[in-house]
Amino acid sequence: MVLTTYRRSSGFCVDPIEKKPLNHFLPGTPVLSFGTAGCNLGCAFCQNWDISRSRDIDRLAERGSPETIARAARELGCRSVAFTYNDPVIFHEYAVDVALACRQVGVKNVAVTAGYVCPEPRVELYRHMDAVNVDLKAFDEGFYRRLCAGHLQPVLETLEYIRHETGAWLEVTTLLIPGLNDAADQIDRETRWIAEHLGPDVPLHFTAFHPAWRMIDRPPTEPATLHRGRRIALGNGLRYVYTGNVHDPEGGSTNCHVCGERLIGRNWYVITEWNLASEGRCRRCGTRCAGVFEERPGDWGARRLPVRVASFV
Repeated sequence: MVLTTYRRSSGFCVDPIEKKPLNHFLPGTPVLSFGTAGCNLGCAFCQNWDISRSRDIDRLAERGSPETIARAARELGCRSVAFTYNDPVIFHEYAVDVALACRQVGVKNVAVTAGYVCPEPRVELYRHMDAVNVDLKAFDEGFYRRLCAGHLQPVLETLEYIRHETGAWLEVTTLLIPGLNDAADQIDRETRWIAEHLGPDVPLHFTAFHPAWRMIDRPPTEPATLHRGRRIALGNGLRYVYTGNVHDPEGGSTNCHVCGERLIGRNWYVITEWNLASEGRCRRCGTRCAGVFEERPGDWGARRLPVRVASFV
């Protein structure tokens, strides 16, 4: 059996790595992003519904072999390739082949995923990844059943597997939806679980919902909700907690968890401040910031906005 999406993409784009979102993996560097079509979840609130719910061949208009994508990423100056827009679980074989081709030319691999996958393909996919952002929809089984047509436990198992059994850098994202998964007690349970099972160094992103797909009657997330979630998470011992999809330089910046020094300042995807010394250490107190860092930040976010990439045919 051959995937109908193999070598076919819904589009290619060069983005700042922070857009994935990954704040602790090669900050400021460009990433070549691409996906296919379809999804193994059925989220009523999907923010990429035109891609994830599409069965239209027109959504797969651009083509690229694994070797061509890897070569293009290197020639465009991208430090990594991201499997995103829809879940790489859906185009598993294609993603693995692209990842192998990227490794051959020194390009890193990034998976942006919901983590809803069985144990065997979980091992095969994530062993090829250098960084992963897992979209933890909610910390509630009922939410997954009613609104995602899935289950919570496989996602938790994926998170623990990536964190403890692979060498990939892990970050977690939760889209806070008003009245559905933004209650203080649910955020408290989620962040306590992350601290206990994944550790305090795993960055967590709370992002704002915008009405989409089958949930257009619910209002966008208020910034105050994101700020409250961030306070709860920090209070439960998580060291790096961010807000997203809103303008919030404080919530987007990285601080030293020991002395409070601003390590990486951000305004949207632009790095405005860099106070990391060698090995990702705080210039003030010497504490190491968890992550994958270079000696100096990339300047991608300061130079340009995301750009689309022409077909690789």
